[in-house]
Amino acid sequence: MRYMLTYDLMESMRVTNQWMGASARAMCSYPAFGLVANPLIQMTAAWGEVTERSFARMVAKPDWHIDSVPGDDGRDHVVTVETVVERPFGDLIRFEVQGRAPTGRKVLLVAPMSGHYATLLRKTVLSLLPDADVYITDWHNARDIPVSVGKFDIEDYTHYLVDFMREMGPDTNVIAVCQPAPLALAATAYLAEEAPDAQPRTLTLIGGPIDPDAAATDVTDFGRRVTMGQLEKFVIQRVGFKHEGAGRMVYPGLQQLSSFMAMNAEKHAKAFSDQIVRVSKGEATDHDKHNTFYDEYLAVMDMTAEFYLSTVERIFKKREIAKNVFVVDGKQVDIGKITTVAVKTVEGGKDDISAPGQCVAALDLLTGLPDTKKASYLEPDAGHYGIFAGKSWRNNIRPLVLEFIDANAGSNVVPISGKAG
Repeated sequence: MRYMLTYDLMESMRVTNQWMGASARAMCSYPAFGLVANPLIQMTAAWGEVTERSFARMVAKPDWHIDSVPGDDGRDHVVTVETVVERPFGDLIRFEVQGRAPTGRKVLLVAPMSGHYATLLRKTVLSLLPDADVYITDWHNARDIPVSVGKFDIEDYTHYLVDFMREMGPDTNVIAVCQPAPLALAATAYLAEEAPDAQPRTLTLIGGPIDPDAAATDVTDFGRRVTMGQLEKFVIQRVGFKHEGAGRMVYPGLQQLSSFMAMNAEKHAKAFSDQIVRVSKGEATDHDKHNTFYDEYLAVMDMTAEFYLSTVERIFKKREIAKNVFVVDGKQVDIGKITTVAVKTVEGGKDDISAPGQCVAALDLLTGLPDTKKASYLEPDAGHYGIFAGKSWRNNIRPLVLEFIDANAGSNVVPISGKAG
């Protein structure tokens, strides 16, 4: 499948479905059809509207839509997004809250590079902003990065995290969500040996596959069921001519999306059929629950082939992080070198992507860290999404994470407001 033709064919299929939806919506919304008492016409128009919107979202990067946050002074403070460090494959950005003094909690959110944009953590950012100065890794779509820029694998990803932590300074509190948890742990260990003064103050790992074998799921067990040759042959494609990254080898976002949806096909099918009925009855809105979720969920990005393949091979198959044998630039990174950074793990009892046991395995690797600087938490009824953006995060996990940060930050912090966004 490593041809531009297959990538362009997939894009053509997306465009065709978007066009079919737009055509059905336009034709069945014709005013004269209002004289025909047949619900099939309204249902077809509704199908067209939902289909057009869904396929259009797949190639659009969502906006953050964070305009302001409430302050303890009773005012809403304007939020602006500023680029702190600009790199080809991802930037470090900051959410600057205008007219507010520093909170004493400098937080670096490490967003996953696993198919969706960093905006997947929008609710996480929004919930933290009232009580913290928030930065986040904003990864770029690989199809928009020219081949001349070079490769990007998990070692490069680790270097990006190291550079971002150095830029932010030793008073940083890192929160890594899902996929980057193992690499955030490795980046911290790298700094512990190479630049101890640049280590973050705390590291919180949320639902990440530190040891995929600790509790296998369909996702983490995938690496055992396929060979690297099969992945290269059937998953990797070459970016088509219409994008700046033409010729770059990638794991396409559209292909990733099909895998995501196949995991819960029945649930997604019901969600879309219910939405079509709501649209036909005039009960749907642009920002209803369905559109709010799927506008973000359907927006996907390509990953570089080398990042995807090295993740599967080294994190899941060889378990280099779990075995503490991860290598960066030919030198082994020893997680046991972390001796001063407080580390907390968070897991969801109903997480079907990174099951309980996979993330807390990090604490056993921290042989040089005192037990007083280790913490773990299991949210019994939370699924994967809920532990960083849902009700479980807002009501239970967020306060615990902020308290963990404060417990290791000294006295220069502003009291927690309780406004979760």
